[in-house]
Amino acid sequence: MTTSGNETGGTSDVREPGLDFIRDIVQADITAGRHATIVTRFPPEPNGFLHIGHAKSICLNFDIANEFGGRCHLRFDDTNPTKEEQAFIDAIEKDVRWLGFDWGTHLYHASDYFERLYEWAELLIKSGKAYVDDQNPDDMRAARGTLTEPGKNSPFRDRTVDENLDLFRRMRAGEYPNGTRVLRAKIDMAAGNINLRDPVLYRILHATHPRTGDAWKIYPSYDYAHGQSDAIEGITHSICTLEFADHRPLYDWFLENLPVPSKPRQHEFARLNLTYTILSKRVLTELVRGGHVNGWDDPRMPTLAGLRRRGVPAESLRDFVKRIGVAKAYSTVDAAMLDFSIREVLNKAALRRMAVLRPLKVVIENYPEGQTEELEAVNNPEDASAGSRMVPFSREIFIEQEDFMENPPKKFYRLSPGKEVRLRYAYFITCKDVVRDAKGEIVELRCTYDPLTRGGNNPPDGRKVQATLHWVSAADAIPAEVRLYEPLFSTPTPDAANFAADLAPNSLEVVKSARLEPALAHALEGVPVQFERLGYFCLDPDSTTGNPVFNRTVGLRDTYAKEVKAGAKDAKAAGGGKK
Repeated sequence: MTTSGNETGGTSDVREPGLDFIRDIVQADITAGRHATIVTRFPPEPNGFLHIGHAKSICLNFDIANEFGGRCHLRFDDTNPTKEEQAFIDAIEKDVRWLGFDWGTHLYHASDYFERLYEWAELLIKSGKAYVDDQNPDDMRAARGTLTEPGKNSPFRDRTVDENLDLFRRMRAGEYPNGTRVLRAKIDMAAGNINLRDPVLYRILHATHPRTGDAWKIYPSYDYAHGQSDAIEGITHSICTLEFADHRPLYDWFLENLPVPSKPRQHEFARLNLTYTILSKRVLTELVRGGHVNGWDDPRMPTLAGLRRRGVPAESLRDFVKRIGVAKAYSTVDAAMLDFSIREVLNKAALRRMAVLRPLKVVIENYPEGQTEELEAVNNPEDASAGSRMVPFSREIFIEQEDFMENPPKKFYRLSPGKEVRLRYAYFITCKDVVRDAKGEIVELRCTYDPLTRGGNNPPDGRKVQATLHWVSAADAIPAEVRLYEPLFSTPTPDAANFAADLAPNSLEVVKSARLEPALAHALEGVPVQFERLGYFCLDPDSTTGNPVFNRTVGLRDTYAKEVKAGAKDAKAAGGGKK
């Protein structure tokens, strides 16, 4: 059953894949015969990397086009050359493809339309609907008014058409320095919607554009270029986030006052908000520039590049977007819901391997010295077709330090003096003695094994153990670096205005002592693996031959799944146990 679609981590707000209010609008337009072909677009500004919030917009626009037999354009709204780079353009194209979508031949740029946009600006001037303003930015801002007070007309508002044309053409020619003049639409300085109070259409900007070079000395504003680009491309549904709702009257004003070839309609939905995360591009840029993270693709970043490097599958993001649905009101999604979608995919796809992050040496005293045997281990219990592999076992192995306690509490079921445990795929072992170094630190355990428990099977006498530990053969283990990532922010609701104060001090732990089973020598970048009992990991691009580096994608613990089951149980109880 489809629920309200509010974007929270609670079970009552999870939408099943299906129709939402945007799709209802599209379907109604098709039924009414308003459009023969549905055309949407994803229009990023190439001034940074895409983040998980963009994934929601990408999926919505491309999926709607696919579902209704239309097409989706990728268009770069490249109207600010001071912040745009070719590297961002390349990264955006890579991210959209990685997410699973393709625009075919429909790749566009707002800069493709600069000449036409300029011609239309002259038409507005000739019709008395635009003028050149010489006010400085501070005076213009002060004259704009407030939400409760109307703005004041510019002293240059009543310039003649000829004077405005002359000044505007000289602006294009590059005669004036930055910030000295702008072209404004002449709408209504007393309008209740501040966006209609003579918005800026063009500003002087002597900057080199990634595509047009130095051909232009003036650049259109986003509000002016965006809607007209939609109209030029024949976009039928201009889908954007709620912060653009107040811009819709301006979007429509341009379409009504210019000879555009089509008239798209703008529709707004709630953008994604995620706990422990900030999705402000300004903050993400400052995180990179300030050295708080190691680049745009740092696995702690909510960028698609960062998520990909951390090992998050694109399928998980698509599933996550479907689960949160499309709502009209702002709300916040619990990050545990994203982790749930990640685990849902990785549990089925990831090969199982054994790795020990903080090794503690174990010597099995009654195991033959110099002997090594191969034991069969399952690659993925969720996928029988994944088969099995052989792992080496020898007299000396490594286990996790935390899997041993010399004086354990009552409910500690792992290894301790006199305690017997199972080694995964191997044997039962019993701890007999503890070896310390000169500082008194435990450096080695002396154990014995039961040869009748090969493969980790219960012995003939039927005795059982309460814990199964993972391990690696000391002689065959591969040294590796493992990076353990936690949320970048320490609070569920970090403050974008003072983000540095909310940064988590331990968002990254680098473990250089890890030891891996030999099969991980053949791990491939981008292919997920599960380190048994530890979590899901992936090979990092920093890896070199003989020096693998693994990133933790997500741990094995899944609190959100428990919430889903608990919610279903409560719903069943409330319904008297009936469906």
